[in-house]
Amino acid sequence: MQAEFSVTTRGQGLYEITDQIARWVQDSGRSQGLLTLFVQHTSCSLLIQENADPEVQGDLLAYLSRLVPPASDPSMAYLRHTYEGPDDMPAHIKAALLPVSLSIPVSGGRPALGTWQGIYLFEHRDAPHSRRVIAHLV
Repeated sequence: MQAEFSVTTRGQGLYEITDQIARWVQDSGRSQGLLTLFVQHTSCSLLIQENADPEVQGDLLAYLSRLVPPASDPSMAYLRHTYEGPDDMPAHIKAALLPVSLSIPVSGGRPALGTWQGIYLFEHRDAPHSRRVIAHLV
């Protein structure tokens, strides 16, 4: 089984997609299997992360922003790919550091996530985007 999900973002941040993925898995009728998620973009990522305390998402965003600042930051003067804006090449770097695909076991008709785990699209660009995530269940 395969499906495509659209995730609308409003700029940099983590966008939880757990519920829509879990509904699709449940509707598939499969009680066991392996779910693969893949984002079809080079400036965002997929993560499994804590979904109980929103401070976790804020801290991750702050950390990555500090680790890879915008191209306009003097420390990033070596970057050459800057014509798409100061957030573009840093977004590609962040996507190179973080996963763009996830494999999640399915058990009991649900993604076998831990109690505090959620599935997130991590947007690395400043502007709103519509991102495509492909789900494959075997």
